[in-house]
Amino acid sequence: MAEAESIVFVVFVTAYTLAATWWDQVYWKIPNKLTLPMFFAGWVYQGVFNGLPGLADGALGFLIGFGFLFIIWIIGSGGGGDVKLMGALSVWLGFQWSIYVFVISTFLVSVLAIGIVGWNIMSKGTKATKKKLLATGKPQAGKQTKRAETVAEKQSRRIAAYALPISVATWGLLLMGYFMDKPTLPWK
Repeated sequence: MAEAESIVFVVFVTAYTLAATWWDQVYWKIPNKLTLPMFFAGWVYQGVFNGLPGLADGALGFLIGFGFLFIIWIIGSGGGGDVKLMGALSVWLGFQWSIYVFVISTFLVSVLAIGIVGWNIMSKGTKATKKKLLATGKPQAGKQTKRAETVAEKQSRRIAAYALPISVATWGLLLMGYFMDKPTLPWK
Protein backbone atom coordinates (compact mmCIF):
# COMPACT_ATOMS: atom_id res chain seq x y z
CA MET A 1 0.00 0.00 0.00
CA ALA A 2 2.93 2.37 0.69
CA GLU A 3 4.09 1.99 -2.91
CA ALA A 4 0.63 2.87 -4.23
CA GLU A 5 0.51 5.88 -1.92
CA SER A 6 3.88 7.17 -3.12
CA ILE A 7 2.93 6.72 -6.78
CA VAL A 8 -0.41 8.51 -6.34
CA PHE A 9 1.27 11.33 -4.43
CA VAL A 10 4.10 11.89 -6.91
CA VAL A 11 1.88 11.65 -10.01
CA PHE A 12 -0.83 13.99 -8.73
CA VAL A 13 1.46 16.54 -7.09
CA THR A 14 3.87 16.66 -10.05
CA ALA A 15 1.07 16.95 -12.61
CA TYR A 16 -0.67 19.63 -10.56
CA THR A 17 2.43 21.75 -10.00
CA LEU A 18 3.43 21.45 -13.67
CA ALA A 19 -0.04 22.49 -14.85
CA ALA A 20 -0.27 25.35 -12.35
CA THR A 21 3.18 26.63 -13.27
CA TRP A 22 2.38 26.54 -16.98
CA TRP A 23 -0.97 28.28 -16.45
CA ASP A 24 0.56 30.95 -14.22
CA GLN A 25 3.41 31.66 -16.63
CA VAL A 26 1.14 31.85 -19.69
CA TYR A 27 -2.04 33.47 -18.32
CA TRP A 28 -0.86 35.05 -15.03
CA LYS A 29 -3.68 33.27 -13.19
CA ILE A 30 -4.49 29.83 -11.86
CA PRO A 31 -8.06 28.72 -12.53
CA ASN A 32 -10.48 27.13 -10.09
CA LYS A 33 -10.99 24.22 -12.50
CA LEU A 34 -7.41 23.21 -11.70
CA THR A 35 -7.22 23.98 -7.98
CA LEU A 36 -10.62 22.78 -6.74
CA PRO A 37 -10.36 19.18 -8.02
CA MET A 38 -6.86 18.93 -6.55
CA PHE A 39 -8.12 20.30 -3.24
CA PHE A 40 -10.87 17.66 -3.00
CA ALA A 41 -8.57 14.90 -4.30
CA GLY A 42 -6.14 15.77 -1.50
CA TRP A 43 -8.80 15.03 1.11
CA VAL A 44 -9.57 11.71 -0.57
CA TYR A 45 -5.87 10.88 -0.72
CA GLN A 46 -5.36 11.69 2.96
CA GLY A 47 -8.47 9.79 4.03
CA VAL A 48 -7.75 6.65 1.97
CA PHE A 49 -4.05 6.33 2.69
CA ASN A 50 -3.68 7.91 6.14
CA GLY A 51 -7.13 7.90 7.77
CA LEU A 52 -8.00 10.42 10.45
CA PRO A 53 -4.38 11.34 11.25
CA GLY A 54 -3.85 12.11 7.55
CA LEU A 55 -7.00 14.23 7.40
CA ALA A 56 -5.81 16.16 10.46
CA ASP A 57 -2.36 16.64 8.90
CA GLY A 58 -3.97 17.79 5.65
CA ALA A 59 -6.14 20.27 7.58
CA LEU A 60 -3.11 21.70 9.40
CA GLY A 61 -1.22 21.86 6.11
CA PHE A 62 -4.15 23.72 4.55
CA LEU A 63 -4.19 26.21 7.44
CA ILE A 64 -0.49 26.91 6.88
CA GLY A 65 -0.43 26.93 3.07
CA PHE A 66 -3.71 28.72 2.49
CA GLY A 67 -3.51 30.86 5.63
CA PHE A 68 -0.13 32.49 5.01
CA LEU A 69 -0.84 33.25 1.37
CA PHE A 70 -4.36 34.45 2.18
CA ILE A 71 -2.86 37.08 4.48
CA ILE A 72 -0.39 38.07 1.75
CA TRP A 73 -3.27 38.29 -0.75
CA ILE A 74 -5.38 40.41 1.64
CA ILE A 75 -2.61 42.99 2.01
CA GLY A 76 -2.29 43.11 -1.78
CA SER A 77 1.06 41.43 -2.27
CA GLY A 78 -0.06 38.19 -3.88
CA GLY A 79 -2.61 36.73 -6.23
CA GLY A 80 -5.74 34.77 -5.39
CA GLY A 81 -4.63 31.92 -7.64
CA ASP A 82 -1.46 31.54 -5.61
CA VAL A 83 -3.57 31.21 -2.46
CA LYS A 84 -5.71 28.50 -4.07
CA LEU A 85 -2.65 26.75 -5.51
CA MET A 86 -0.92 26.50 -2.16
CA GLY A 87 -4.17 25.69 -0.34
CA ALA A 88 -4.86 22.67 -2.56
CA LEU A 89 -1.24 21.53 -2.56
CA SER A 90 -1.00 21.84 1.23
CA VAL A 91 -3.78 19.31 1.77
CA TRP A 92 -1.55 16.80 -0.01
CA LEU A 93 1.68 17.92 1.66
CA GLY A 94 0.51 18.09 5.25
CA PHE A 95 1.68 20.44 7.98
CA GLN A 96 5.45 20.02 7.99
CA TRP A 97 5.94 19.95 4.21
CA SER A 98 3.63 22.94 3.76
CA ILE A 99 5.92 24.95 6.01
CA TYR A 100 8.98 23.74 4.07
CA VAL A 101 7.45 24.61 0.70
CA PHE A 102 6.21 28.00 1.91
CA VAL A 103 9.60 29.01 3.36
CA ILE A 104 11.66 27.76 0.41
CA SER A 105 9.31 29.22 -2.22
CA THR A 106 9.28 32.57 -0.43
CA PHE A 107 13.08 32.57 -0.46
CA LEU A 108 13.12 31.61 -4.16
CA VAL A 109 10.61 34.29 -5.18
CA SER A 110 12.56 36.88 -3.18
CA VAL A 111 15.81 36.01 -4.95
CA LEU A 112 14.00 35.99 -8.30
CA ALA A 113 12.35 39.37 -7.64
CA ILE A 114 15.64 40.95 -6.56
CA GLY A 115 17.29 39.61 -9.71
CA ILE A 116 14.51 40.86 -12.00
CA VAL A 117 14.37 44.30 -10.40
CA GLY A 118 18.16 44.53 -10.48
CA TRP A 119 18.22 43.56 -14.17
CA ASN A 120 15.49 46.13 -14.96
CA ILE A 121 17.41 48.85 -13.14
CA MET A 122 20.61 48.01 -15.00
CA SER A 123 18.96 47.74 -18.42
CA LYS A 124 16.19 50.40 -18.22
CA GLY A 125 17.31 52.68 -15.44
CA THR A 126 15.88 53.46 -12.02
CA LYS A 127 13.21 55.90 -13.18
CA ALA A 128 11.71 53.54 -15.81
CA THR A 129 11.78 50.61 -13.37
CA LYS A 130 10.10 52.67 -10.67
CA LYS A 131 7.44 53.85 -13.10
CA LYS A 132 6.72 50.28 -14.21
CA LEU A 133 6.63 48.63 -10.79
CA LEU A 134 5.04 51.18 -8.46
CA ALA A 135 1.28 51.67 -8.32
CA THR A 136 0.91 55.41 -8.22
CA GLY A 137 -2.59 55.73 -9.64
CA LYS A 138 -3.43 58.47 -12.07
CA PRO A 139 -5.65 61.48 -11.35
CA GLN A 140 -8.80 61.62 -13.42
CA ALA A 141 -9.11 64.54 -15.82
CA GLY A 142 -9.95 67.71 -13.90
CA LYS A 143 -10.03 65.96 -10.50
CA GLN A 144 -7.52 65.61 -7.71
CA THR A 145 -8.57 62.08 -6.70
CA LYS A 146 -6.78 59.09 -8.14
CA ARG A 147 -8.68 56.42 -9.98
CA ALA A 148 -8.54 52.79 -8.91
CA GLU A 149 -6.00 50.60 -10.63
CA THR A 150 -7.43 48.04 -13.06
CA VAL A 151 -6.66 44.33 -12.88
CA ALA A 152 -4.65 44.59 -16.12
CA GLU A 153 -2.56 47.40 -14.63
CA LYS A 154 -1.91 45.36 -11.49
CA GLN A 155 -0.92 42.34 -13.56
CA SER A 156 1.45 44.41 -15.68
CA ARG A 157 3.32 45.35 -12.48
CA ARG A 158 3.85 41.73 -11.44
CA ILE A 159 7.49 40.85 -11.19
CA ALA A 160 7.24 37.06 -11.19
CA ALA A 161 4.62 34.33 -11.07
CA TYR A 162 4.60 32.52 -7.70
CA ALA A 163 3.59 29.08 -9.00
CA LEU A 164 7.10 28.43 -10.32
CA PRO A 165 8.85 28.92 -6.95
CA ILE A 166 6.17 26.79 -5.23
CA SER A 167 6.70 24.04 -7.80
CA VAL A 168 10.49 24.21 -7.68
CA ALA A 169 10.40 24.03 -3.87
CA THR A 170 8.07 21.04 -3.98
CA TRP A 171 10.09 19.19 -6.63
CA GLY A 172 13.38 19.95 -4.87
CA LEU A 173 12.08 18.64 -1.56
CA LEU A 174 10.76 15.49 -3.24
CA LEU A 175 14.14 14.87 -4.87
CA MET A 176 16.00 15.52 -1.62
CA GLY A 177 13.64 13.24 0.28
CA TYR A 178 14.01 10.48 -2.29
CA PHE A 179 17.78 10.62 -2.76
CA MET A 180 18.93 11.83 0.66
CA ASP A 181 16.07 10.72 2.96
CA LYS A 182 15.81 14.27 4.29
CA PRO A 183 13.26 15.63 4.69
CA THR A 184 11.18 12.54 5.32
CA LEU A 185 8.81 12.06 2.40
CA PRO A 186 5.14 12.80 3.17
CA TRP A 187 4.03 9.20 2.70
CA LYS A 188 6.61 7.73 5.12
